[in-house]
Amino acid sequence: MTAPVALTIAGSDSSGGAGIQADLKTFAALGVYGASAITALTAQNTKGVTGIHVVPADFVTAQIDAVFSDLDVGAVKIGMVAQAASIDAIAVALSRWKPRHVVLDPVMVATSGDRLIAAEAVAALRAKLMPLAAVITPNLPEAAALLDAPIARSEAEIEDQGRRLLSLGCRAVLIKGGHGEGAESTDYLVSPSTTIVLAAPRVATRNTHGTGCSLSSAIAAGLAKGEDLETAIRNAKSWISAAIASADRFSVGRGHGPIHHFHKFY
Repeated sequence: MTAPVALTIAGSDSSGGAGIQADLKTFAALGVYGASAITALTAQNTKGVTGIHVVPADFVTAQIDAVFSDLDVGAVKIGMVAQAASIDAIAVALSRWKPRHVVLDPVMVATSGDRLIAAEAVAALRAKLMPLAAVITPNLPEAAALLDAPIARSEAEIEDQGRRLLSLGCRAVLIKGGHGEGAESTDYLVSPSTTIVLAAPRVATRNTHGTGCSLSSAIAAGLAKGEDLETAIRNAKSWISAAIASADRFSVGRGHGPIHHFHKFY
């Protein structure tokens, strides 16, 4: 039996709810074999981040090369990148290996509010990683930060920011509405030809740690399995909604607990 393979390039979460750990859980839950290249170690839990140890850029490269030289990678998810040197290394490595699909989640701030990327690295992310991406998946604050703009408040403003992000080189933009208001959490998939509105009921829970990481990984899993982008995003949205709705089934930590990645199984 051969399984589809997805590679996550991201930071490690010592509490297991976000980052590399959430990505690998997501891949496993969706029937995809997960590989990883770790960009940073974080000391964190459900209450916050207390330390970040950045992996040297040459060792990020070594991890990526080790995976691609042996595994048939169907899709890549990029999450926390922390510093400009890591971004340079990732961009060079992926340009060399040319993966079929790249999902870029421009992680800037953790659920707890702690910053996860150096301010000077944001420009490098825009210039070097966005042009490699089949889709980027910013939330509303991240989309605004990428554009040095105020947070979008209306559908028209969200679509405008999506179009402006497209002009930076990515092939599609999924602006996530989890930080919005109202009874529904509405995401906007903006491509050169259309804008698709994807709405789901907003779930009242504080256990949302790792939501963004897991959604982008679910999209990468779908692409690795051969789904087209819209199908992968719709399936990922459905899965993440169920994972959030099931998050209160168990209690993990004393802060923002994780979503339930394996809600289909227990």
